[in-house]
Amino acid sequence: MVNFLKKASNNQTKKNKSHIPFRLNFLFLIVFILFAALIVQLAYLQIIFGPRFESESQSSDTRTETKNVQRGMIYDSTGKILVANNTSRAITYTKPLIVSSDKMYSIANHLIKYVDIEADNLSDSNKGDYYLADSKHEKYVKSKIKNARSIKDSSKLYKLEQAYVKKHKLGYNLTEDQKKAATLYSKMNGAYALSTVYLKTKDVTDEEMAIVGENISELPGVKIGTSWTRSYPNGTSVKSVIGTVTTEKQGLPSDSINTLLAKGYSRNDSVGSSYVESQYEDVLKGTKEIINVETQNNKIIKEVKEYGGKSGDNLELTINATFQQQVQNIIKESVESIAGSNPYSPGAYAVVMNPNTGGIYALAGVSRDVSTGKITENALGAINQTFVMGSVVKPAMVMGALKSGVITPSSNTLTDEPIKLKGTATKSSWFNKTGSANLSLTASEAIEVSSNVYMMKLAMLEGGFNYYSGAALSLPTSIFTKLRSNFKQFGLGVKTGIDIPGEAKGFEGTADQEHIGNALDLSFGNYDAYTTLQLAQYVSAVANGGYRLQPHILKSIRSTKKDGSLGAVKYEFSPNVLNVYSASSSYWNIVKQGMWDVVHGSSQYRTGSTLASISPKVAAKTGTAETFYKTNSTQTLSLISFAPYKNPQVVVALAFPNITDNDVINSQTAVKIYNAFWKTVQTSDGLE
Repeated sequence: MVNFLKKASNNQTKKNKSHIPFRLNFLFLIVFILFAALIVQLAYLQIIFGPRFESESQSSDTRTETKNVQRGMIYDSTGKILVANNTSRAITYTKPLIVSSDKMYSIANHLIKYVDIEADNLSDSNKGDYYLADSKHEKYVKSKIKNARSIKDSSKLYKLEQAYVKKHKLGYNLTEDQKKAATLYSKMNGAYALSTVYLKTKDVTDEEMAIVGENISELPGVKIGTSWTRSYPNGTSVKSVIGTVTTEKQGLPSDSINTLLAKGYSRNDSVGSSYVESQYEDVLKGTKEIINVETQNNKIIKEVKEYGGKSGDNLELTINATFQQQVQNIIKESVESIAGSNPYSPGAYAVVMNPNTGGIYALAGVSRDVSTGKITENALGAINQTFVMGSVVKPAMVMGALKSGVITPSSNTLTDEPIKLKGTATKSSWFNKTGSANLSLTASEAIEVSSNVYMMKLAMLEGGFNYYSGAALSLPTSIFTKLRSNFKQFGLGVKTGIDIPGEAKGFEGTADQEHIGNALDLSFGNYDAYTTLQLAQYVSAVANGGYRLQPHILKSIRSTKKDGSLGAVKYEFSPNVLNVYSASSSYWNIVKQGMWDVVHGSSQYRTGSTLASISPKVAAKTGTAETFYKTNSTQTLSLISFAPYKNPQVVVALAFPNITDNDVINSQTAVKIYNAFWKTVQTSDGLE
């Protein structure tokens, strides 16, 4: 029995001993296989993908980040600041190279906890973008898109998601905080990689600055910065001429966005959007700060400022700010003074210019609402509003006739008498409607008394038609081209080239045989329409002996000194002659004598006697055109003038459309402007 038990015990021990090593061996085998698989996988990755991983781990790239600088300022001709910059603190966002919508969504929602943001009027698209930026929302919407997983084009899929959101109006009912966050998200999402956009530029408080700084680690890309807005320390009298700069909210103008983006602008950059601010954008904008951003695996590892940026250069204008305001007030007061008896007056316009350089001293104007009587500033109307100007064209008409040879300096006498053509109403001069005051007039005298008949006879002679009472008018349509070609050499009916965008060309009436009688109206200024600026360019050419100069508002481009004051001249505008009206001095003497006699002559019919009190003495031509306001008969009163007569230093051009009562408001206004000029802009000492 004992042997049996001993034998059984030995058998059990052997059995246990043989079973344990098997389990351990099996476990070791599994571990071995796993390690072997791991080694094989590591070897595979090392051999097959090793070079690629090594390249990626060592790869780096340098990108450029840019930031805005302060815009150049604008000064008047005396060094007075017209446009300056108000500096304010700002909260900005620089978009990383790669950032998910979900991350920007998180930053936007975080930031509104620290900063009071003014919510924009969000579009449905903005709301949809914000809704889909939440990964949970995007996942839900994606599940509703049929075959979404098979759509490889991400932009196509996103459009389908947006359409679904819009159809079901998901995310449309936003809380006030969500609207603020959506506003931030829209700005952040619209930025390009490494471009900086403004998130808040107004009323950034000390507390907001501090709390954003404390939590900057939670807000990657968010920074504290500086923004600039335009200010007008000496009033806004020239703002309509200088133009405006877009706000960061407005961003780039839609009509030039692609061009500006190609130049390196960001979508919400401030940019000159009109007139001088737009014309000289490249000068005023400065050079952006440049930061080289070193990246590795699309992550920013280092930022180095390569260039600190340079603020924009300054503009010095030819405008005298004080005089500009004076002329603006004079025009406004003149319109107000006649408004009661001139219900159809739509305003008035004035241009004061240097006839020897083309520099604009003042550009003024007002618009008047005929229905309400309200008067508003509209200085740009002087360059973009056209009117039939009347008799001011007569000096140019005489010059054209002299050059064509139909009259000469020694033979230019014609009779002013009512023009009676077969089948048409009688045409006459203002002082001789019945024929009771027929006069033999020289060319100078015709300008002095503003003879319409004299000009019509010149047009008929230039067209090869010999007039006699009762004759049927026979002129070729080329007479329109001939007369207009002459006028255009003075700047009438063509753009002047002023360095302010948006000027009008003028208006030409129909020039066919059916309207051939209007060629006679054209000869004395009662057919085509011109701008007030064109009148100023035209009379400047008369004053300086035939040089049609480009009118300009820029005097020079100046740098900025370290103390912020106006610096050295970098560019100065030189007089630009657009064309020369070649004529002998004897021709010019006839025209200038006629304009002198308009003011200082002895004829009872001279039209500018109101101007005789001006000192130094002026030469001028008034204009009266027959016009209409709806069915009501009106007149446009205009004026061209220069002074002093012997040494012209300044020209004044005026237009008062749709006047019904008061035929001297143009002359009365000119007297006030000249008096202001000699007191404010230039001394008249030594001038006659």
